Amino acid sequence: MAHIRHDPTATQKGKITYNSGIVSGIVALAISEVEEVTLLNTKNKGIKLSFEKQGIVADISVKVDNTCNVSSLAYKIQQSIKHNVESMTKYKVATVNVHVLDVNFPDAAV
Repeated sequence: MAHIRHDPTATQKGKITYNSGIVSGIVALAISEVEEVTLLNTKNKGIKLSFEKQGIVADISVKVDNTCNVSSLAYKIQQSIKHNVESMTKYKVATVNVHVLDVNFPDAAV
């Protein structure tokens, strides 16, 4: 479980705790906002997170549409994850590694 302490003023004291499942859910939401990509449904849902000193390191496994530009799409995924995680939590995102493991091809017309 990951912990972060947030103390906006000297008078307020408290601790906000984020379960790694919450952060994984935010990452999954961020990926769903990007068109032409699907998160792989594997045992670990295609998301592997490591909470490091410099920030979160995310390894994401996805399936993309055959018509997309993969490098552009990977950049969009990285930006979406970084924006969502950093705006919804107080964590910093250090690295997002996008692994394209499959490609969606439309059904062939018969």
